[in-house]
Amino acid sequence: MPSHPNAVFEDLFVLELANNHWGRVDRGLKIITDFGRIVRFNNVKASIKLQFREVDRFIHKDFRHREDIRYIKKTLDTRLGWEDYATLVSAIRQSGCIPMATPFDEKSVDMCVDLGIELIKLASSDINDWFLIEHIAKTRKPVIASTGGSSMKDVDDLVRFFGNRGIPLAINHCVSLYPSEDSEVELNQIDFLRDRYPQLVIGYSTHEYHDWSSSVMMAYAKGARTFERHIDIEADGVPVAKYCTLPHQADAWFKAWQKAREMCGAPGTQKRIPPEREVRYLDALVRGVYAKHDLPAGHALTAEDVYLAVPLLKGQISCRELMKGEVLLRPVSQDHPITIDAIDSPYASVPSLQQLILERGLDVPPSLQDPAKP
Repeated sequence: MPSHPNAVFEDLFVLELANNHWGRVDRGLKIITDFGRIVRFNNVKASIKLQFREVDRFIHKDFRHREDIRYIKKTLDTRLGWEDYATLVSAIRQSGCIPMATPFDEKSVDMCVDLGIELIKLASSDINDWFLIEHIAKTRKPVIASTGGSSMKDVDDLVRFFGNRGIPLAINHCVSLYPSEDSEVELNQIDFLRDRYPQLVIGYSTHEYHDWSSSVMMAYAKGARTFERHIDIEADGVPVAKYCTLPHQADAWFKAWQKAREMCGAPGTQKRIPPEREVRYLDALVRGVYAKHDLPAGHALTAEDVYLAVPLLKGQISCRELMKGEVLLRPVSQDHPITIDAIDSPYASVPSLQQLILERGLDVPPSLQDPAKP
């Protein structure tokens, strides 16, 4: 259990869904499902963050038809109702991630409370909006604040305000350029913030787009312990912004962070990182997913369709990957393994994940080689 209230932010990935649901619950659920699987496979602590606005009050009535103002148009085009957000928050919990939100007005702060949001993000644009900040403080929920475009006084005042009230706070170094070039990310600011606020967890919120490995490794080595990126999927013909992260890029991001942790080693304040040979030993005890009965192609898996047992076989999905709802691409016989190439899953489209699953475990014996497999 965390020994310090600010430990809630340690090694936390914030996946910013923002308005990339485009006002569609089904699209939001697809993003949550795809990223929830990548999070679970990589065994990281992650939150999926929404953005809340009471649109009818947030935008002045005389400006609601101004399609030439991009921010206003997108806010109106992507609006969702309370029940829609409740559906998304429930899905975030079911995915194994932590529900988080950025409220942009006081009513949205109240919605965070109503929906049981666990962490609140204060946007860079609101770092000196004291009407909003005071309303957030009343919830007593942990807060992450981004520093993009802020003055030193803004950040000092914010740290003092939450510190005086005993409310957990993390500060993210952030450059509010969408996207950011590598020459603009200013990673040395992490050193500055750690020196100025040694009592706080310092994080890194990024919008750079050339790779998903370099900055997270350097930021971790500099002491950043919470990391944020915008997330999206390629679907519905919707263009993906350069600064957004796709599921396979998130996989690379998480793995780069894990490599940085491995190379930096574990400080005395944290549990050690187990060596690879220890992990391999434990992986041999992981249960594989087997069919309870004959399953037809096109069937969506439920808990009633499968059972978990050892040994884990090459190419077979394990209890770590099974999320339920996967659609079978071909029939699977009773008591035969559910393999990665038999299901419609993000794992099958990420080469590094697919290769890991294909290589781990025991060879499939002839008796369990499914005749339905091409």
